[in-house]
Amino acid sequence: PEQIVKKLRDADAMLNSGKELAAVLQSLEISEQTYYRWKNQYGGMKSSEARRLKDLEDENRKLKEIVAEQQLDIKMLKHISEGNW
Repeated sequence: PEQIVKKLRDADAMLNSGKELAAVLQSLEISEQTYYRWKNQYGGMKSSEARRLKDLEDENRKLKEIVAEQQLDIKMLKHISEGNW
């Protein structure tokens, strides 16, 4: 995320200096689709905010995995307690 924010800042600086978007994307070695996706997700963020967002997304993913595992355990215990095995 920090590198993305840096590339977006570099792109803004190049665009403000008068470079064409195609030349900016070529110098950053990214596609136009990637540029707009990054701009929508990280546009206007500072590096620390982007890092925090990434950390929160990772934590959220881990918590979802834990909940899914617990739901499977509950289903298994219900199945066993009914004696259908």
